[in-house]
Amino acid sequence: MLSPVTDPDGAPFWRYAAQGELRVQACADCGEPRFPPRPCCPHCQSFASEWRRTSGQGRIWSYVVPHPPLLPDYAEQAPYNVIVVELTDAPRIRLVGNLVTAPDAPLNSLSPDRIRIGAKVQAVFGPTGLPRWVLERP
Repeated sequence: MLSPVTDPDGAPFWRYAAQGELRVQACADCGEPRFPPRPCCPHCQSFASEWRRTSGQGRIWSYVVPHPPLLPDYAEQAPYNVIVVELTDAPRIRLVGNLVTAPDAPLNSLSPDRIRIGAKVQAVFGPTGLPRWVLERP
């Protein structure tokens, strides 16, 4: 299982995720959300930021099913998916994760033929604190 690599800018994202909250960094001056987290707003160049809670809802913007697995440690779980999710609350924010059947389900718990671009998804958090995604309408 991969563990997140944290830096000072992104550490709050992982702290909130460990608490079961999906939050994104936003500029405290112009209000523009941004991801990945960084010290300066790319829109107004302000260094003021805040972490906004999102609904955790989004839609699948893109996906891939690696064949063979890109990471050797995941070979036994292949085929598994990697999806890109566009957040409903912040459409310019796209997060990468896995589509699963339940928060603690294995990466290969959902058949790749069930994945559709545009499908609505909801963020869930398993025991590792990593954000994962489930279909809103299984």
